[in-house]
Amino acid sequence: MTILQQQYKQVRQLVDYENYTLLTKRLIDFTLDTGDIRFYKRMAQFLDWLDTNQNNVGEKNEKYIALLDELYAFLKDKPVDAYYNTQLLSTYNFIRSYQNSSFALGPISMEVKSGEIIGLVGENGNGKTTLLRSLCGELAPSGGKLEYLFPYRDSYDLRSKLIYIPQRTASWQGSLLSNLRFTASMYGITGEENLLMVDLVVARMGLRKYRQYKWKNLSSGYKMRFELARALLRTPHLLLIDEPLANLDILAQQVVLDDFKDIASSLFRPVGIVLSSQQLYEVEKTSDKVIFLKEGAPRNLPQDTDALYTEVVKFIVEFESDWQQDKLHAAFAALHIERLQINGGTYVASFPQNITQEDFLRLILDKQIPVNYFRNISSSTRRFFLS
Repeated sequence: MTILQQQYKQVRQLVDYENYTLLTKRLIDFTLDTGDIRFYKRMAQFLDWLDTNQNNVGEKNEKYIALLDELYAFLKDKPVDAYYNTQLLSTYNFIRSYQNSSFALGPISMEVKSGEIIGLVGENGNGKTTLLRSLCGELAPSGGKLEYLFPYRDSYDLRSKLIYIPQRTASWQGSLLSNLRFTASMYGITGEENLLMVDLVVARMGLRKYRQYKWKNLSSGYKMRFELARALLRTPHLLLIDEPLANLDILAQQVVLDDFKDIASSLFRPVGIVLSSQQLYEVEKTSDKVIFLKEGAPRNLPQDTDALYTEVVKFIVEFESDWQQDKLHAAFAALHIERLQINGGTYVASFPQNITQEDFLRLILDKQIPVNYFRNISSSTRRFFLS
């Protein structure tokens, strides 16, 4: 089964599950994948029809399936993008230092591929934003190498293919819709294609009912969605985003991360995404790789320079319990517990490598230890946040 067949099957199942919100997004993704104005018109007309026919489930399902089948029939014969699953960016022993400052970023050796999501995590002030600004070319390297592995004519063309969205974005005048139409026109999308493509991207990012809103009327979360919509109109190869989950509730965070996965994995418009966030577990669930930065250095990437950090493998579990620390420590002695920390009511226990999650759970049951929550963080970057 091809990747496109798998994607088609997954989207087709959304009809049976009646997950119409995600189904509409995925249909728009396929529509934009065609690059064909005929499908743009069909999808725009369908969106208008949906506005007044949400409760007409039978006919709605028929229209969804018919449009999906037509899109699949068109896309199965379309060549995959030349940059699908290829390396887009590479750094080798990259360093960014500052005069009169003890802080330095790096050395960092990393790659970014199309269709891949890389998460940057770490405490504030440890280099996440500096790395993003360096990758987009805003900050020149003090040492090492940074290469963009896709063609571009000049710095302007580079910034259209590599887009950096900072956490705090600039304000704009006029309506959201007029701004996006202007952006599209700046990148050669004009006439009817401009109107249709902007409408589709607006709907894709959940902004349809906010089309006439102005900057001051949008929440921080929807301002970020606007920036993402503006980026998609430019069909970038690389997207660098600083704290896109800030100011979003937990449900909205997961929706945005799912959007990133779907957008990145397009066969016909693939994007490599690097994002920073404080929402560790949410980012880990979505990202293909996670880089933990501590004092500017990656603690979980192999480096070509002398090792700055060597990790000793452990079984580490995070959990919550009503028992006191001394009672828990005594109970876990049978598993040769090495360390038990508590932070804000949450315990983190470290055990030797030969101890497994099954051993931990078996002891919990045998000792009848009350546990309200637990998570195996042996492979999570959460372990690097421990003192």
